[in-house]
Amino acid sequence: MHLISIRNLRKDSSQYPHLKQIINEWYSTLRKAEWQSLEDVRRIYKNAEAVGNFTVFNIKGNNYRLIVGIDYENQVVYYKYLLTHAEYNRNKWKNDPYF
Repeated sequence: MHLISIRNLRKDSSQYPHLKQIINEWYSTLRKAEWQSLEDVRRIYKNAEAVGNFTVFNIKGNNYRLIVGIDYENQVVYYKYLLTHAEYNRNKWKNDPYF
């Protein structure tokens, strides 16, 4: 899989230095993956879920949400948001036109 906007993910995650290793591990896994469906994603990330057109990953014990769009056919992941649990629950991210 190829991640679009890794720069934005790194910038957003820099607000939370304690997430650096987790984000790097997620990215490393993503680069090696050849996911064809959400079921493939869930083999590695059991708590990943589809919400609208996005895939949501629970990060650091459910304290953060990593939100991406996945184009399985073209093997591309589009980084959208890295949110705290509280920010995620406000649902402002659902205003994204891709949602």
